[in-house]
Amino acid sequence: MGYLSDLRPIWGSAPLFAVGIGVILQDERGRVLLQQRGDDGLWGTPGGAVEPGEDFLAAAQRELWEETGLVCPNLHLMDLSEGLVSGPELYHCYPNGHQVYMVGMRAQGTLPAAALADAVPDDSGETLALAWFELNNLPPISANANIVKMNLLRARVGLPPLPLLPVPAPPMTGNHAEALRAAAGTRPLLLPSVSLQVLDEAGRWLLLKHTTTGLWTLPGGRMEPGESFEGCAARLLQAKTGLTAARLIPVRMQAGANLRFQDQEGNITDPIGVLFRAEGLSGSLQLSSLRLPAGEIAGARWAEPDELPGEGEWMGNAVQAGKQAQLS
Repeated sequence: MGYLSDLRPIWGSAPLFAVGIGVILQDERGRVLLQQRGDDGLWGTPGGAVEPGEDFLAAAQRELWEETGLVCPNLHLMDLSEGLVSGPELYHCYPNGHQVYMVGMRAQGTLPAAALADAVPDDSGETLALAWFELNNLPPISANANIVKMNLLRARVGLPPLPLLPVPAPPMTGNHAEALRAAAGTRPLLLPSVSLQVLDEAGRWLLLKHTTTGLWTLPGGRMEPGESFEGCAARLLQAKTGLTAARLIPVRMQAGANLRFQDQEGNITDPIGVLFRAEGLSGSLQLSSLRLPAGEIAGARWAEPDELPGEGEWMGNAVQAGKQAQLS
């Protein structure tokens, strides 16, 4: 049983975030490797779910091996401008009725066409067939997540995009993470989120101080099903600070075992978060606009890069990793 399968008995078929990795492989002719899927008989790239505590590249290598029996020496995560996976169009309903919104990353690499002769998928039935396809002669593609990947490749060679499949309007959940936690108990949950490096014109960071811990954090929070990472960042920036940004630049995807944390109630979370840099701010910061539980935020301040809190003064491993990413 995998992460999502373990949640279905307590959550039913309602939408969940499917945190995953898609693997794009091309041969020396630019053809793309596609797998015929066992669940719907249609075609898509190898890939699959990221398990709690697993990073995206490790998941890409594992899924590629399980679904094809192949190893790609130059497999790597795509740049965030093309590699991020999120948004309302990435809704999918599986043949068994389980609904998901796919979020995560894409990886890419190359293999010679002849490598396919050594492909040996596992015996799970997930892969019915494997084949190389020209981008202008693709088979029926499974799900928008795969159509978007094909459109990324087609755009590179000047081909028009394939039409996306229609999707329903995202549910109005209000607080998906809280509802899922209430149903799941303390078990590890993959909870997509964003954090924001908010910069003023002088290049100073906006820091928020939590009352109970006395530690510093960045503006941010959890995603709702159907949101894109960027859309979530824009929503939370305005909701929590009263500010808007002309530019939200993805800086880093943060995931992996080193970011796991356990709160005071014993709830275990594996964050899957994107750090954005917010530039071109408009509006004015007012603590009254910080829409958080009463008394949670003790204050806010702007800090020069050399005035940032030191080790042990940040709230959350993901925030500390984001700080380190910006200073490296």
